[in-house]
Amino acid sequence: MQPELLVYAPNLSTRFQYICSLVFGKLLGLNFNTTDDISQYTLHSGARLCYNTQSVCPGEEVLIVPCGLLSEKGINSHQLSFIDFEGSKAFFPVYSRQASMPFDVLAASFYMVSRYEEYLPYMRDEHGRFSAKSAVAVQQDFAHIPVVNKWALFLGKLLVKSFPDLILKPEKYQFIPTIDVDAAWAYRNKGLIRTLGGYLKDISRFDVNEFKVRTRVMLKMQKDPFDTFDLLLSLHQQYNLKPWYFILFAGYGPFDKNIPVSNSSFQTLVKSLADYAKVGIHPSYASHTNPSLLSVEIDRLSKVLRAEITGSRQHFLKLSLPDTYRNLIQLDITDDFTMGFASHPGFRAGICSSFKWYDLEAETATDLTIHPFALMDGTLRDYMKTDIATSLEIIRMLVDQVKAVNGTFISLWHNESLSGEKRWKGWIEVYKEMLACAAV
Repeated sequence: MQPELLVYAPNLSTRFQYICSLVFGKLLGLNFNTTDDISQYTLHSGARLCYNTQSVCPGEEVLIVPCGLLSEKGINSHQLSFIDFEGSKAFFPVYSRQASMPFDVLAASFYMVSRYEEYLPYMRDEHGRFSAKSAVAVQQDFAHIPVVNKWALFLGKLLVKSFPDLILKPEKYQFIPTIDVDAAWAYRNKGLIRTLGGYLKDISRFDVNEFKVRTRVMLKMQKDPFDTFDLLLSLHQQYNLKPWYFILFAGYGPFDKNIPVSNSSFQTLVKSLADYAKVGIHPSYASHTNPSLLSVEIDRLSKVLRAEITGSRQHFLKLSLPDTYRNLIQLDITDDFTMGFASHPGFRAGICSSFKWYDLEAETATDLTIHPFALMDGTLRDYMKTDIATSLEIIRMLVDQVKAVNGTFISLWHNESLSGEKRWKGWIEVYKEMLACAAV
């Protein structure tokens, strides 16, 4: 039988139990248990980890000294201080000669994955989102490192060094490409009024080339530039990948401009995507503060696919904690892929593995699985305005970071960014290079 790790803490809070399940159970694959009974702990014959202000079994355990966060209730402002640790930053330092690590690794991990800082007053961007500039990981320049995974593996090595019979079973590296379909076609199937409006806009701008392309597409003399779905299918099959597609299936609005949901060609496309990929909802911009509207959008997509919709990613990555996730849970969404920044590449929650969302206000772990993405096409092209060579360097760096910790690399792309036209000229090759790098 595999030797068991016993973790002692005087306070087995909900926060403590949650982060132990993530770090010891999911990330390290350990058979572990927790206890607040000192007698049970001292009599344990296997591996031991003590989460206490002082050692219980000196020299016979790994000791993590707590900073107090995991025993607190409520949301409080913490003045974070940082130390250098294993090539990046860590916080919640502890000053104890007995401690096996120089910071409270469990509290720091909880702070990151619970998105504790997003429950505090913060600066919002133009879409009302938590600004990447407000994130400690961005401010301290470690957003590009999945620190929670890295810390967990370091802790695992400490445990094995102290207890050689302990068997770690960390996760294996995976790659999941995801595609957001904000606009299935650039010109086709938009309806008479929007098509005429497009022509009027071309004329008012004296944009002869746009007028010609629009006309050629409408006359079926040229393929619609956003219709890259066959190309995506071919590329994903080449690497035996199972992608996710998130479909904006909403009414027309200032930020919601996909094809009318009643359009038969659009419905046929959505059904065809579900034949070889997983399909989820892309909740509209307008639905962010309107759960009943979101319910309608999910129901529409479900009826077209004749299947339950369980996956989601917010349009414009509009995420407000805890309301957004609570709304999704109420509508039976089990997996969300929104966790990432629009303006900054890297790891918003400091982790590159899926994890259960912890509702910090309710102080409870939920069944909603969060799948953090590492990179979005628009981040590189529109926010950072990087050229193709620099973009590829960033992609390779992030993939290497995820591979180094046995995580899951999730990319966020759009069908339109493979059009090879206008601002996306040359980006087909970027996507191909990413697949070649990440799929190995």
